[in-house]
Amino acid sequence: MSLKDRETHVRVLTAASRLFAANGFEKVTVREICRAAEANVAAVNYHFGDKEGLYHEVLAKAMETMRATTDAARQAGTGGSSEQKLRAYIRVFLQRVVGQGHDTWIHQLMAHEIADPTPALDLVIDQVIRPRMAYLSDLVADILRLPSDDERVLRCVLSIQSQCHAVMTSAVSRRFMPDFSDDSSAIERLAQHIAEFSLGGIRSLKTA
Repeated sequence: MSLKDRETHVRVLTAASRLFAANGFEKVTVREICRAAEANVAAVNYHFGDKEGLYHEVLAKAMETMRATTDAARQAGTGGSSEQKLRAYIRVFLQRVVGQGHDTWIHQLMAHEIADPTPALDLVIDQVIRPRMAYLSDLVADILRLPSDDERVLRCVLSIQSQCHAVMTSAVSRRFMPDFSDDSSAIERLAQHIAEFSLGGIRSLKTA
């Protein structure tokens, strides 16, 4: 690929990432993408095969970042107890998805994909969501001394993830938490709250 072709490839991919994140797959046209990228309308077919091929490459870019977030959150708890690993997971996850410099476009893209799924959603679930759920399930199952597929474990995991996802849309978070910010100290306080709240609920099930 020539330098000019590589530059065009990057411009189209960048423009598509922004437009798909803002509007979803269905509402974005190839012509709009190429106009935003200042590229010939044939560039999408030439570089990506078609609009779906381009969308899959945008998703691949997003999933790479999401997998890296999961890996970092898991590694932060290495060597600790299951409770310590859970605290570390929540803290690092929030730092990477809410903290300064996070990739807002990925959250927007995933929100559209979940609200109006394409066939690519199965790929996101298998490569990103399922591994996260499996890791958290192992931690919760160990705390509760239950099998990881027990429905009580799954409910706890969904509760933990729901709390984390609730603050990913900062516009909503600021409506209900006026002092919410993306600086490290605020995220640390929020992570501690989610961890304490979650562990309190998990422990109550353990003793029930």
